[in-house]
Amino acid sequence: MYEEHSNVLTDITTNSTTNNYQIVALPQTEAVSIKVYSLLLDYLMRKLLSLLFLTLPLMASATDIASSPAAQQQNSFAKTIPAFRATYTLLRKSDPVGEAIRELSYLDDGKVKYHYETDISWLIFSDTRNETAIIDIKDNQVIPLSYDYKREGTGRDKYYQWQYDLAGKTATDLKKDKKISLDFTDGLLDKLSYHLQNRIDLINNPEQKRFIYPVISTKGSIKNYQYQYDGKEELILPYGLVKTIRLKREIVEKKRITYAWFAPELNYLLVKLYQVKGGSEQFEAQLTTLELK
Repeated sequence: MYEEHSNVLTDITTNSTTNNYQIVALPQTEAVSIKVYSLLLDYLMRKLLSLLFLTLPLMASATDIASSPAAQQQNSFAKTIPAFRATYTLLRKSDPVGEAIRELSYLDDGKVKYHYETDISWLIFSDTRNETAIIDIKDNQVIPLSYDYKREGTGRDKYYQWQYDLAGKTATDLKKDKKISLDFTDGLLDKLSYHLQNRIDLINNPEQKRFIYPVISTKGSIKNYQYQYDGKEELILPYGLVKTIRLKREIVEKKRITYAWFAPELNYLLVKLYQVKGGSEQFEAQLTTLELK
């Protein structure tokens, strides 16, 4: 053991042969070094304990987030529709004119990000569009939280940004700083999130023949988007051979018909889209690649 005496530390040891005690005096500089080392070790231990106490609440918070109802709901839905990135070839009269990307990802706060973009270049015409919807999903119902839309290219550029408040039953046009009252009790959706709701409905009820979705437009008005079951079809796409079901949406007053094909084997992912107006083909989108994240 160590005893302190006259600015030196003395080491009291026992001689195993004679049982006589010997006192060995350590040099003062060496004694000081030992004291400094001891104080430094004590300081580091206190810092380590302080850091540990600071970290524990953060670790608990992270655990709380992971076990929160929102996170559990997200984990459950992620098993149904995993995060993915799908690319499409855009065609006009069978000629490639651009590409599209449809992407779904899960955010750390339990929300879901759904994104769609297109990039078209045809003759002197160019058109680039980006849509992003931030949503919640509860009991297989999509709940819109925000919607961004941006269009650039030939002609007039467009930009819209909406934010939705279900509790307050309002929607805010952030671009115009204008708030309107809305009733979300009927499953109101934005112009992108209804695509995901359509897929969820097909997964949960493959025999459903008619689909109606109330959709808020970029100007704040509400319209019902209706789709009707239109048969089964086997398609050869850039992605490969897939068996599909086909839905049809017809707007008589605009003489516009949209066909959408979904593949049950890909968990009802949209694999083809085709639109005609006044008997003339507008565009076609065909699945090219699919990446699960």
